[in-house]
Amino acid sequence: MGDTFPKFKAAAVQAAPVFLNREATLDKACSLIAEAARAGANLVAFPEVFVPGYPYWIRLENPFRTTSCFIELVKNAVEVPSPTTARLCEAARRAGAYVVIGVNERPSNTLGTLYNTNLVIGPEGEILLKHRKLMPTYAEKMAWGFGDGSTLRVLDTTLGKLGTLICGENANPLARFALIAQGEQVHVSNYPALPGGDPGGYDLSKEIELRGATHAFEGKVFNVVVSAAIDDSVIAKVADTEEKRRAMSGPCMSFTGIFAPGGRLCSDTVAPGEEGIVYAECDIEAIIAPKLRHDVAGHYNRSDVLTLNLNRTPLQPLVEYVGGKDSPPALQTSILPASEATSVASPQRETAAGKEPQR
Repeated sequence: MGDTFPKFKAAAVQAAPVFLNREATLDKACSLIAEAARAGANLVAFPEVFVPGYPYWIRLENPFRTTSCFIELVKNAVEVPSPTTARLCEAARRAGAYVVIGVNERPSNTLGTLYNTNLVIGPEGEILLKHRKLMPTYAEKMAWGFGDGSTLRVLDTTLGKLGTLICGENANPLARFALIAQGEQVHVSNYPALPGGDPGGYDLSKEIELRGATHAFEGKVFNVVVSAAIDDSVIAKVADTEEKRRAMSGPCMSFTGIFAPGGRLCSDTVAPGEEGIVYAECDIEAIIAPKLRHDVAGHYNRSDVLTLNLNRTPLQPLVEYVGGKDSPPALQTSILPASEATSVASPQRETAAGKEPQR
C-alpha cells in the first residue's frame, strides 16, 4: 500500500486592514480566520504587515515630514508575544487551522525600530515561527529594520513542510533555495497592494504572479500567494495633496491566488483592489511527479559544485558573557558556533562556519 501524504485546504485572504488601527484590524483578522475555517480551510494566509497596515507614506513624502505617521504605526504595532498575538492564537485554535499573518512587529527593547514580520501560528494556538523580512525593499528601509537567518526555517506540520517569505524575499533565489533545500512543500508568500498611480515603475500584479509561479515551479511546492487591498481610509490618511492623491489613485495592483507544484494556478484569483478569499485543495503527493524531472534539493543538485551557507546566528544588540571579568569579549565573539552555520545545498550535509565544503 505504501505511505500516504497530507491533503488539506488552503485559503488566501485578500483584504484591507483597518489602517493604523491595531485593535480593529485584529477584529477583522479573527473574523476572516473564522470565515475561512467554516469553509473548511486548514491553512489561512494573510497579506504582508496586515496588522495594522503598510506604510504607504514612505513612497510619497520626505521621511522627515512623516514622523507623525511613523509614531502612529509604532503605537499600533505588535509585540510578540502580547495580548494581540494571544487573540490571533486563540482564533487559530478555534479554527483548528494554521494561520500565517503579517504584522508590524515592535521589539521589546526599543521604540525606534519596527520589523516586517510573518507569524506562523499552529492549530493548537501556539506561535511556531516569527520570521522577520531579511531586507526591506527600497524605501521600506525607512520603516523597518533588517531580519536575520535565525528564522529562515521550514516547519514540520500536519499539512507538510511549511515555509514563508515576505514580498521581495520571494525574488531572492538564495532565500528561496534555503527553504527548498530544507524540504519545503508548502510556501506562503505575502505582499501589500500598491496603488495604480504608484511611481515605482513596475506592475506589481504581474510581478507577484510571476514570482508565485516561479517558486512553485522551481521548488515543486504549493505556493499560497496573498496580497492586500487598499481602501479609502488609506488614501484619506496619507494623501494630503493633489500629487499624492494622483499617486494613490487608479486600479490597485495586487495578486492573490494559489499555485500547484510545477507552477500551475490551482485556485481562483481575487480581482485587484477587491476583498475576498480564494481556496485550493492541496495534495502533497502531487509534488512527487514534477520532482522526478527537477529536484533541486535532491538529484538535480550538485552540492560538489554549488553550496549555500545559512547563518542562523540571531542579530542582537547586547551579548551577555559568563566568565571572568577580564575575559576579552572581542576574542569570544570572533568565532561563530558551528551549530549555527548550516550548509543547505543538500539536506543531508552540514558544514561548520568557515570550512570549505567537502569535495
